[in-house]
Amino acid sequence: MLATLALVACNASAPSDAVAQRPAADTAALSPAGLDLVPLTIRSGAKTHKFTVEMARSSQEQAQGLMFRTELAPDAGMLFPFPTPKPASFWMKNTVISLDLLFIRADGTVESIAANAVPYSLDPISSGEPVAAVLEIAAGRAAELGIKPGDTVTWRDKR
Repeated sequence: MLATLALVACNASAPSDAVAQRPAADTAALSPAGLDLVPLTIRSGAKTHKFTVEMARSSQEQAQGLMFRTELAPDAGMLFPFPTPKPASFWMKNTVISLDLLFIRADGTVESIAANAVPYSLDPISSGEPVAAVLEIAAGRAAELGIKPGDTVTWRDKR
């Protein structure tokens, strides 16, 4: 369903240690698409929001994203980690559902949010600065949960 395709070449790998928490031994669950499922938490003020996200690490996984999916659970999403922070630009080509895109800095804070991205749009959706990762969640969830720039995102990369 991740219809957002990075317009900038994306070599997927784990983000910086400042953001990712790597457990010593853990067997990763897999999504129906065969991607690792990992827990992700967003701290927004006094609130904590928990998601289970698919890890799109390789350039092929990142190019496919959430394309062609017809639904996304409210507590689900897809994370696009980059080996080093860089400007990120996505689009919604072949993405059937609307999404919120959260651009995440190397320190784990939300740089910006592109809310309610339009399905099938070829218009670029870009970060305002280099980012370490991009998180896609169901459209409207960021506003519904009160998630905003400056909030902190952490996840456990099981690789």
